[in-house]
Amino acid sequence: MSQHRSLKSSGGSVGTKRSVLKRGERVKLLKSRGLWKEGRLPTNLPKTKPE
Repeated sequence: MSQHRSLKSSGGSVGTKRSVLKRGERVKLLKSRGLWKEGRLPTNLPKTKPE
């Protein structure tokens, strides 16, 4: 099944900045900011903005 033309990327999407971080990236960012407590579960994380 082919993809509808309105859903295809315009070719410039390589290297664009994402506005949403994955869970592992959020944990790493919180650790670097000093907001991560050891032993904490990686669920229900606070919102973070990418740098």
